Amino acid sequence: MRRERSDIIRSTTILSVRRDGQVALGGDGQVTLGDTTIKQDAVKIRRLAKGAVVCGFAGSTADAFALLERFEAKLEQYKANTRRAAIELAKDWRTDRNLRRLESLMAVVDRDVSLMLSGSGDVIEPTDGVLGIGSGGPMATAAARALLGHSDLPAQRVVEVALEITGDLCIYTNRNITVEVL
Repeated sequence: MRRERSDIIRSTTILSVRRDGQVALGGDGQVTLGDTTIKQDAVKIRRLAKGAVVCGFAGSTADAFALLERFEAKLEQYKANTRRAAIELAKDWRTDRNLRRLESLMAVVDRDVSLMLSGSGDVIEPTDGVLGIGSGGPMATAAARALLGHSDLPAQRVVEVALEITGDLCIYTNRNITVEVL
């Protein structure tokens, strides 16, 4: 069954920034159904692996939670090796019949690596440590890169300001921001 254009759930902007040995991952709280905001305070950031890994998701919430559970199991299986767990999840996501239908993107960070995972099997590590996903991802990425290039703000503040800017521009993003820092 195909969704009509007005029934497409658009939700979120997730942004991660690395600077001076810290990584911050944040997201807004808005969930939109068609042209209506249906929730303003969703939390789309989770700490995993006893707090050593932070994950953010964009897309279908039920699908994202299913992927989070599987990713957490992979982290456990591969002793909190984020890169290996992400690659193994992406393989499963791409090849498993049921997982293939899940519509979500994930941003995953630990102290050493930032990764974007998609259902098409992508595991992408940004060259500059800036990673944005979701409806406002490109805007948040642009704002973060500008802030990194023209300020001395710490990673957490870059994420906050970039998400605020995105919230002012993207109708699928708001200023109800959650940020986790490692």
